[in-house]
Amino acid sequence: MNNPASAPQEALGVTPGEALGDHLREQPPGAPPLRLGTRRSKLAMAQSGMVADQVRRLTGRDVDLVEITTYGDVSRENLAQIGGTGVFVSALRDALLAGGIDLAVHSLKDLPTAAPEGLVLAAIPVREDPRDALVARDGLTFEALPPGARVGTGSPRRMAQLNAWARSHGLSVETVPIRGNVDTRIGYVTSGKLDAVVLAAAGLNRIGRIAEATELIAADAVLPAPGQGALAVECAASNPELAAQLAGLDDPLTRVAVTAERSLLAALEAGCSAPVGALADLVADGQTTELRLRGVVGTTDGTSLVQMSITGPVPASDDEARALGRELAAEMLAKGAAGLMGERAL
Repeated sequence: MNNPASAPQEALGVTPGEALGDHLREQPPGAPPLRLGTRRSKLAMAQSGMVADQVRRLTGRDVDLVEITTYGDVSRENLAQIGGTGVFVSALRDALLAGGIDLAVHSLKDLPTAAPEGLVLAAIPVREDPRDALVARDGLTFEALPPGARVGTGSPRRMAQLNAWARSHGLSVETVPIRGNVDTRIGYVTSGKLDAVVLAAAGLNRIGRIAEATELIAADAVLPAPGQGALAVECAASNPELAAQLAGLDDPLTRVAVTAERSLLAALEAGCSAPVGALADLVADGQTTELRLRGVVGTTDGTSLVQMSITGPVPASDDEARALGRELAAEMLAKGAAGLMGERAL
Protein backbone atom coordinates (compact mmCIF):
# COMPACT_ATOMS: atom_id res chain seq x y z
CA MET A 1 0.00 0.00 0.00
CA ASN A 2 1.22 3.45 -0.81
CA ASN A 3 1.20 5.52 2.34
CA PRO A 4 1.54 9.33 2.28
CA ALA A 5 3.47 9.15 5.53
CA SER A 6 6.15 7.03 3.91
CA ALA A 7 6.84 9.41 1.01
CA PRO A 8 10.33 10.92 1.19
CA GLN A 9 10.19 14.46 2.51
CA GLU A 10 12.94 15.39 0.05
CA ALA A 11 10.28 15.19 -2.67
CA LEU A 12 8.52 18.08 -0.98
CA GLY A 13 11.68 20.15 -0.68
CA VAL A 14 12.20 19.28 2.98
CA THR A 15 15.10 17.15 4.15
CA PRO A 16 14.74 15.01 7.29
CA GLY A 17 15.40 17.11 10.38
CA GLU A 18 15.51 20.35 8.42
CA ALA A 19 12.28 21.70 9.88
CA LEU A 20 13.38 20.89 13.42
CA GLY A 21 16.99 21.96 13.07
CA ASP A 22 20.05 19.78 13.42
CA HIS A 23 20.63 20.60 17.06
CA LEU A 24 18.55 21.40 20.10
CA ARG A 25 18.09 25.13 20.24
CA GLU A 26 18.98 26.91 23.43
CA GLN A 27 16.17 27.96 25.75
CA PRO A 28 15.36 31.65 25.15
CA PRO A 29 16.31 33.64 28.27
CA GLY A 30 13.39 33.89 30.66
CA ALA A 31 11.02 31.91 28.44
CA PRO A 32 8.60 29.83 30.52
CA PRO A 33 7.96 26.20 29.60
CA LEU A 34 5.26 25.58 27.03
CA ARG A 35 2.24 23.77 28.45
CA LEU A 36 1.14 20.91 26.20
CA GLY A 37 -2.32 19.54 26.92
CA THR A 38 -2.88 15.81 26.50
CA ARG A 39 -5.34 13.10 27.42
CA ARG A 40 -4.16 10.81 30.24
CA SER A 41 -4.12 7.47 28.41
CA LYS A 42 -0.84 5.66 27.82
CA LEU A 43 -1.22 6.13 24.07
CA ALA A 44 -2.08 9.83 24.32
CA MET A 45 0.88 10.41 26.65
CA ALA A 46 3.21 8.59 24.25
CA GLN A 47 1.97 10.63 21.30
CA SER A 48 2.17 13.89 23.19
CA GLY A 49 5.63 13.02 24.49
CA MET A 50 6.84 12.54 20.92
CA VAL A 51 5.46 15.92 19.89
CA ALA A 52 6.88 17.56 23.03
CA ASP A 53 10.36 16.38 22.08
CA GLN A 54 9.94 17.85 18.60
CA VAL A 55 8.62 21.14 19.99
CA ARG A 56 11.60 21.39 22.34
CA ARG A 57 13.95 21.02 19.39
CA LEU A 58 11.97 23.43 17.30
CA THR A 59 11.53 26.24 19.83
CA GLY A 60 14.35 25.69 22.29
CA ARG A 61 11.81 25.92 25.10
CA ASP A 62 11.00 23.36 27.75
CA VAL A 63 7.65 21.62 27.36
CA ASP A 64 5.53 20.41 30.26
CA LEU A 65 2.76 17.87 29.70
CA VAL A 66 -0.58 18.85 31.26
CA GLU A 67 -2.92 15.89 31.69
CA ILE A 68 -6.58 16.61 30.98
CA THR A 69 -9.52 14.23 31.32
CA THR A 70 -12.06 14.36 28.48
CA TYR A 71 -15.68 13.22 28.45
CA GLY A 72 -14.75 10.35 26.15
CA ASP A 73 -12.28 9.11 28.76
CA VAL A 74 -14.80 8.88 31.61
CA SER A 75 -17.94 7.78 29.73
CA ARG A 76 -18.49 4.04 29.50
CA GLU A 77 -21.04 4.33 26.70
CA ASN A 78 -20.27 3.21 23.16
CA LEU A 79 -18.98 6.01 20.94
CA ALA A 80 -21.98 5.66 18.64
CA GLN A 81 -24.24 6.33 21.64
CA ILE A 82 -22.43 9.42 22.95
CA GLY A 83 -21.97 10.92 19.50
CA GLY A 84 -18.28 10.26 18.95
CA THR A 85 -17.51 13.65 17.47
CA GLY A 86 -15.36 15.76 19.76
CA VAL A 87 -15.78 13.72 22.94
CA PHE A 88 -12.01 13.26 23.24
CA VAL A 89 -11.04 16.83 22.34
CA SER A 90 -13.52 19.35 23.73
CA ALA A 91 -11.90 19.57 27.18
CA LEU A 92 -8.48 20.14 25.59
CA ARG A 93 -9.90 22.85 23.36
CA ASP A 94 -11.61 24.51 26.30
CA ALA A 95 -8.26 24.60 28.12
CA LEU A 96 -6.60 26.18 25.07
CA LEU A 97 -9.25 28.88 24.77
CA ALA A 98 -9.09 29.58 28.52
CA GLY A 99 -5.29 29.93 28.41
CA GLY A 100 -4.68 26.98 30.70
CA ILE A 101 -2.40 25.35 28.11
CA ASP A 102 -0.40 26.66 25.15
CA LEU A 103 -0.88 23.80 22.72
CA ALA A 104 -2.70 20.49 22.50
CA VAL A 105 -2.07 17.20 20.72
CA HIS A 106 -4.97 15.13 19.41
CA SER A 107 -5.39 12.00 17.35
CA LEU A 108 -6.59 13.65 14.16
CA LYS A 109 -9.35 11.11 13.63
CA ASP A 110 -10.96 12.35 16.88
CA LEU A 111 -11.29 15.95 15.66
CA PRO A 112 -14.65 17.24 14.43
CA THR A 113 -14.39 18.36 10.81
CA ALA A 114 -15.68 21.87 11.55
CA ALA A 115 -12.90 24.37 12.30
CA PRO A 116 -13.22 25.74 15.85
CA GLU A 117 -13.35 29.49 16.36
CA GLY A 118 -10.28 30.87 18.10
CA LEU A 119 -8.02 27.86 17.46
CA VAL A 120 -5.46 27.03 14.77
CA LEU A 121 -4.52 23.59 13.47
CA ALA A 122 -0.87 24.61 13.48
CA ALA A 123 0.70 21.31 12.41
CA ILE A 124 -0.06 17.82 11.17
CA PRO A 125 3.22 15.89 11.51
CA VAL A 126 4.28 12.98 9.32
CA ARG A 127 1.65 10.27 9.48
CA GLU A 128 2.16 6.88 11.06
CA ASP A 129 0.84 3.69 9.42
CA PRO A 130 -2.87 4.44 8.84
CA ARG A 131 -3.98 0.80 8.70
CA ASP A 132 -5.96 -1.20 11.21
CA ALA A 133 -4.32 -4.13 12.98
CA LEU A 134 -5.76 -7.44 14.13
CA VAL A 135 -4.69 -8.90 17.47
CA ALA A 136 -6.00 -12.47 17.56
CA ARG A 137 -5.50 -15.55 19.68
CA ASP A 138 -3.04 -18.20 18.57
CA GLY A 139 -1.45 -15.86 16.01
CA LEU A 140 -4.47 -16.12 13.69
CA THR A 141 -5.15 -13.88 10.72
CA PHE A 142 -8.67 -12.67 10.05
CA GLU A 143 -9.41 -15.20 7.33
CA ALA A 144 -8.17 -18.02 9.60
CA LEU A 145 -10.55 -17.19 12.47
CA PRO A 146 -12.90 -20.05 13.41
CA PRO A 147 -16.61 -19.91 12.49
CA GLY A 148 -18.51 -17.57 14.78
CA ALA A 149 -15.34 -15.91 16.07
CA ARG A 150 -15.99 -12.92 18.36
CA VAL A 151 -14.10 -9.84 17.16
CA GLY A 152 -14.05 -6.76 19.37
CA THR A 153 -14.08 -3.16 18.17
CA GLY A 154 -15.67 0.09 19.27
CA SER A 155 -15.94 1.38 15.70
CA PRO A 156 -19.06 1.08 13.50
CA ARG A 157 -16.72 1.69 10.53
CA ARG A 158 -14.70 -1.40 11.40
CA MET A 159 -17.81 -3.45 12.11
CA ALA A 160 -19.27 -2.66 8.69
CA GLN A 161 -16.13 -3.58 6.80
CA LEU A 162 -15.14 -6.58 8.91
CA ASN A 163 -18.58 -8.10 8.47
CA ALA A 164 -18.47 -7.44 4.72
CA TRP A 165 -14.95 -8.89 4.50
CA ALA A 166 -16.01 -12.03 6.36
CA ARG A 167 -19.08 -12.46 4.15
CA SER A 168 -17.01 -12.10 0.98
CA HIS A 169 -14.90 -15.08 2.11
CA GLY A 170 -17.77 -17.22 3.31
CA LEU A 171 -16.86 -16.63 6.95
CA SER A 172 -19.08 -15.87 9.91
CA VAL A 173 -17.87 -13.56 12.68
CA GLU A 174 -19.60 -11.72 15.48
CA THR A 175 -18.45 -8.13 15.95
CA VAL A 176 -18.63 -7.15 19.62
CA PRO A 177 -18.73 -3.48 20.77
CA ILE A 178 -15.92 -2.74 23.23
CA ARG A 179 -14.38 0.30 24.91
CA GLY A 180 -11.16 0.84 26.82
CA ASN A 181 -7.47 1.52 26.35
CA VAL A 182 -5.05 -0.70 24.45
CA ASP A 183 -4.28 -2.87 27.49
CA THR A 184 -7.97 -3.44 28.15
CA ARG A 185 -8.76 -4.31 24.56
CA ILE A 186 -5.88 -6.71 24.07
CA GLY A 187 -6.76 -8.18 27.46
CA TYR A 188 -10.07 -9.36 26.05
CA VAL A 189 -8.07 -11.64 23.75
CA THR A 190 -5.46 -12.85 26.23
CA SER A 191 -8.20 -13.64 28.77
CA GLY A 192 -10.15 -15.65 26.19
CA LYS A 193 -13.24 -13.40 26.27
CA LEU A 194 -12.78 -12.56 22.60
CA ASP A 195 -11.06 -14.29 19.70
CA ALA A 196 -9.64 -11.04 18.33
CA VAL A 197 -9.74 -7.27 18.54
CA VAL A 198 -9.01 -4.63 15.92
CA LEU A 199 -6.95 -1.56 16.80
CA ALA A 200 -5.15 1.19 14.92
CA ALA A 201 -1.65 0.10 13.88
CA ALA A 202 -0.38 3.62 14.58
CA GLY A 203 -1.28 3.39 18.25
CA LEU A 204 0.38 0.01 18.65
CA ASN A 205 3.49 1.38 16.95
CA ARG A 206 3.64 4.43 19.19
CA ILE A 207 3.50 2.42 22.42
CA GLY A 208 5.88 -0.26 21.16
CA ARG A 209 3.34 -3.09 20.91
CA ILE A 210 3.01 -3.59 17.17
CA ALA A 211 4.64 -7.02 17.49
CA GLU A 212 1.44 -8.22 19.18
CA ALA A 213 -0.53 -7.65 15.97
CA THR A 214 -1.20 -10.92 14.16
CA GLU A 215 -2.15 -9.12 10.94
CA LEU A 216 -1.86 -5.62 9.50
CA ILE A 217 -5.11 -5.27 7.63
CA ALA A 218 -4.73 -4.08 4.05
CA ALA A 219 -6.71 -0.98 3.15
CA ASP A 220 -8.17 -2.97 0.26
CA ALA A 221 -10.03 -5.00 2.91
CA VAL A 222 -10.74 -2.34 5.55
CA LEU A 223 -10.31 1.38 4.94
CA PRO A 224 -9.17 3.28 8.04
CA ALA A 225 -10.94 6.19 9.69
CA PRO A 226 -10.36 9.56 8.02
CA GLY A 227 -7.11 10.94 9.44
CA GLN A 228 -6.16 7.68 11.19
CA GLY A 229 -2.46 7.53 12.04
CA ALA A 230 -2.06 11.32 11.96
CA LEU A 231 -1.71 13.72 14.88
CA ALA A 232 -3.05 17.26 15.16
CA VAL A 233 -1.21 20.04 16.98
CA GLU A 234 -3.51 22.91 17.93
CA CYS A 235 -2.88 26.26 19.56
CA ALA A 236 -4.81 29.47 20.14
CA ALA A 237 -5.24 31.82 17.19
CA SER A 238 -4.32 34.61 19.61
CA ASN A 239 -0.74 33.26 19.69
CA PRO A 240 0.39 33.62 16.06
CA GLU A 241 4.07 33.47 17.02
CA LEU A 242 3.68 29.99 18.52
CA ALA A 243 1.49 28.89 15.59
CA ALA A 244 4.22 29.96 13.19
CA GLN A 245 6.84 28.02 15.14
CA LEU A 246 4.69 24.88 15.35
CA ALA A 247 4.18 25.01 11.58
CA GLY A 248 7.72 23.67 11.37
CA LEU A 249 6.30 20.28 12.46
CA ASP A 250 3.85 20.19 9.56
CA ASP A 251 4.20 17.59 6.79
CA PRO A 252 2.62 19.02 3.60
CA LEU A 253 1.79 15.66 2.05
CA THR A 254 0.19 14.30 5.19
CA ARG A 255 -1.84 17.49 5.51
CA VAL A 256 -3.32 17.36 1.99
CA ALA A 257 -4.03 13.63 2.32
CA VAL A 258 -5.94 13.91 5.59
CA THR A 259 -7.62 17.14 4.46
CA ALA A 260 -9.08 15.24 1.50
CA GLU A 261 -10.23 12.42 3.79
CA ARG A 262 -11.83 14.78 6.29
CA SER A 263 -13.47 16.78 3.51
CA LEU A 264 -15.12 13.56 2.34
CA LEU A 265 -16.33 12.92 5.89
CA ALA A 266 -17.68 16.47 6.22
CA ALA A 267 -19.42 16.37 2.85
CA LEU A 268 -21.14 13.13 3.86
CA GLU A 269 -22.33 15.03 6.95
CA ALA A 270 -21.10 12.24 9.16
CA GLY A 271 -19.48 12.33 12.57
CA CYS A 272 -16.50 10.22 13.60
CA SER A 273 -18.89 7.60 15.04
CA ALA A 274 -20.46 6.95 11.62
CA PRO A 275 -19.31 3.91 9.61
CA VAL A 276 -17.21 5.93 7.16
CA GLY A 277 -13.69 4.95 6.08
CA ALA A 278 -11.32 6.96 3.91
CA LEU A 279 -7.71 6.90 2.82
CA ALA A 280 -5.76 9.19 0.51
CA ASP A 281 -2.48 7.77 -0.76
CA LEU A 282 -0.04 8.22 -3.59
CA VAL A 283 -0.21 6.17 -6.76
CA ALA A 284 2.50 6.27 -9.40
CA ASP A 285 2.71 4.78 -12.89
CA GLY A 286 6.42 5.49 -13.39
CA GLN A 287 5.81 8.82 -15.08
CA THR A 288 3.37 10.71 -12.89
CA THR A 289 2.35 10.59 -9.24
CA GLU A 290 -1.24 11.25 -8.27
CA LEU A 291 -3.31 11.21 -5.11
CA ARG A 292 -5.95 8.52 -4.85
CA LEU A 293 -8.80 9.01 -2.39
CA ARG A 294 -10.85 5.98 -1.43
CA GLY A 295 -14.02 6.10 0.65
CA VAL A 296 -16.51 3.62 2.06
CA VAL A 297 -19.84 3.87 3.87
CA GLY A 298 -21.76 0.85 5.04
CA THR A 299 -24.31 -0.63 7.38
CA THR A 300 -22.68 -2.06 10.49
CA ASP A 301 -23.77 -5.60 9.59
CA GLY A 302 -21.78 -5.30 6.37
CA THR A 303 -24.70 -6.24 4.12
CA SER A 304 -24.58 -2.95 2.19
CA LEU A 305 -21.47 -0.96 1.29
CA VAL A 306 -20.83 1.97 -1.00
CA GLN A 307 -17.11 1.97 -1.77
CA MET A 308 -15.63 4.27 -4.41
CA SER A 309 -12.39 6.04 -5.28
CA ILE A 310 -11.17 9.07 -7.19
CA THR A 311 -7.68 9.91 -8.43
CA GLY A 312 -6.24 13.27 -9.38
CA PRO A 313 -3.12 15.46 -9.27
CA VAL A 314 -1.51 15.76 -5.84
CA PRO A 315 -3.29 18.79 -4.33
CA ALA A 316 -1.18 21.91 -4.10
CA SER A 317 -3.34 23.42 -1.36
CA ASP A 318 -5.87 22.56 1.33
CA ASP A 319 -8.61 23.96 -0.91
CA GLU A 320 -7.69 21.54 -3.71
CA ALA A 321 -7.62 18.66 -1.23
CA ARG A 322 -11.05 19.60 0.10
CA ALA A 323 -12.40 19.76 -3.45
CA LEU A 324 -11.22 16.20 -4.06
CA GLY A 325 -13.04 15.01 -0.95
CA ARG A 326 -16.25 16.81 -1.89
CA GLU A 327 -16.16 15.35 -5.39
CA LEU A 328 -15.90 11.78 -4.12
CA ALA A 329 -18.58 12.42 -1.51
CA ALA A 330 -20.98 13.64 -4.20
CA GLU A 331 -20.41 10.45 -6.18
CA MET A 332 -20.94 8.29 -3.10
CA LEU A 333 -24.12 10.12 -2.13
CA ALA A 334 -25.42 9.62 -5.66
CA LYS A 335 -24.88 5.88 -5.13
CA GLY A 336 -26.93 5.84 -1.93
CA ALA A 337 -24.32 6.47 0.79
CA ALA A 338 -26.61 8.73 2.83
CA GLY A 339 -29.01 5.90 3.55
CA LEU A 340 -26.29 3.65 4.95
CA MET A 341 -24.85 5.83 7.69
CA GLY A 342 -27.58 5.23 10.23
CA GLU A 343 -27.28 7.33 13.34
CA ARG A 344 -25.34 10.49 12.63
CA ALA A 345 -23.40 12.83 14.88
CA LEU A 346 -23.44 16.19 13.14
